[in-house]
Amino acid sequence: QVQLVESGGGLVQAGGSLRLSCAASGRTFSAYSMGWFRQAPGKEREFVATISCCDGSTYYADSVKGRFTISRDNTKNTVYLQMNSLNPEDTAVYYCAAAASWYGTSAKRESEYVYWGQGTQVTVSS
Repeated sequence: QVQLVESGGGLVQAGGSLRLSCAASGRTFSAYSMGWFRQAPGKEREFVATISCCDGSTYYADSVKGRFTISRDNTKNTVYLQMNSLNPEDTAVYYCAAAASWYGTSAKRESEYVYWGQGTQVTVSS
């Protein structure tokens, strides 16, 4: 079992930045690929970014590529999402999730992730 707790969400103006954190506890954090998803009001949850367990490989959704950066610190059992150049379309609840390490950076579907955090709200005002 892995427990995931997100933090760092909030209200920011368009063009601003936020850094989300996701702290993991329980089983060995470094054994999992990690991902970030988001769900905007009235929309389905969508993939944002993923990072492999061990070599730092990453993959991003086209909508955030070049603006968001996913990273992890296995010594702190934490994954991060640095979000720059935010726009109102980025407003959503952001979730971190854990997938089996063998996915590498290929896990982009919700069904491929086995553990989820409770989410943190990000609101971008225009």
